[in-house]
Amino acid sequence: MQLKLNSIWPILIVTAGVFSLLYLWFTLFPGRVGPEVRNFFDAEQISLGRQYNNIMRLIYIGSFMVQVSFLLWLVFSGRAEALSHRVQQAAGGSYGWSILLFFLILWLLLKLLELPFNFFGSYYWQHQWGFSTQSLGGWWLDYIKGAGLELVLSAMGVSLLFWAVNRLPGIWWLACAGFISAWLVFQTFFWPVVVSPLFNRFTPVEDPAVINMIQNLSAKTGLPVDQAYVMDASRRTTKANAYFTGLGQTKRIVLYDTLLTNYSADEVEAVVAHEMAHWRQGHIVRGLALGILGSFVLWGALFVVLRTTLPFSVRLQPHAWAVILLFTMLACFVASPLQSYFSRSMEVEADRTAVMLTGNVPAAVQLQVNLAAKNLSDVAPAPYIQWFSYSHPPAPKRVEIMEKAIEQ
Repeated sequence: MQLKLNSIWPILIVTAGVFSLLYLWFTLFPGRVGPEVRNFFDAEQISLGRQYNNIMRLIYIGSFMVQVSFLLWLVFSGRAEALSHRVQQAAGGSYGWSILLFFLILWLLLKLLELPFNFFGSYYWQHQWGFSTQSLGGWWLDYIKGAGLELVLSAMGVSLLFWAVNRLPGIWWLACAGFISAWLVFQTFFWPVVVSPLFNRFTPVEDPAVINMIQNLSAKTGLPVDQAYVMDASRRTTKANAYFTGLGQTKRIVLYDTLLTNYSADEVEAVVAHEMAHWRQGHIVRGLALGILGSFVLWGALFVVLRTTLPFSVRLQPHAWAVILLFTMLACFVASPLQSYFSRSMEVEADRTAVMLTGNVPAAVQLQVNLAAKNLSDVAPAPYIQWFSYSHPPAPKRVEIMEKAIEQ
């Protein structure tokens, strides 16, 4: 199959390139710090937050640019098609095995390209700043388990994708979008229950004060909490968090042990109230609906791209997977600002609702200040960085939102 560089590719590649360069520029040159930031954070905290996060941003954008550059070279140089022919010969003409073999080779190559960035960012850099509590062996064990799970699930997904394209030539994208939508539902409601225990240990909350606080907030929000657990996050990190999961009338809240250990009771209540606010305001379902809508848009766009880039009359060849992967990575990257916008808007609404539930603005403000300081958050990101990739408003903005919410 001869590749055709239709008009979609230059637009996508140029947009991703411009976004990447701007991200790189504003990471290296974030600009001045606004006076409102200094009301809560001193110069040292601001500087340390920028130092820590700037390297994490360079790791993120570097990894993306390296992998996309490799895929661009592989796809548009003809190397992917040549590899596809060799794979088909090695598979003895078996179509199914040639698909899986091509997928495996590409998966391994991309994993090798990503590994230095992943190791530096999630192990070395976290240890340098005192966030990681994992041993090197523990990190590798988690990496191997995660990679193995990804390999199995991805291989199954690729096999189903090629089957759908070849068996349902006109509507395969609808079938794939429907499958991914079902997968998003699984990830949202069942992944924390089914898969997360493979990586962490969960024990019931035993502190009566915490249980009572959760029950009081549950009554205020009208959200029945069936179970409350503590997760042994301290096995890996010193950072604190909490999350809600569940389906229908059954809800469970999970608190990091680092949250219970390192934060006051009022701050823990502020975290729980924020997570409950997401459920109360319908953010979980809204986010899921947006994800499903985005899935249909992405698969519809991919259908058009494949039809114009890889015209085929019999069946899709193995190297089409490289084209699909390249398009998906570019499209998701370009869509990052839109995803961040929706996420920030829901976080703003959750912050407002949370302080209305607790009525304790000082605790909510103190929580944001402590979280930002202990997690070395960048409290003064460049506007472009915030627009492109911030799923939450910066801490000073969140404080402003909370203080205004209680005044209204």
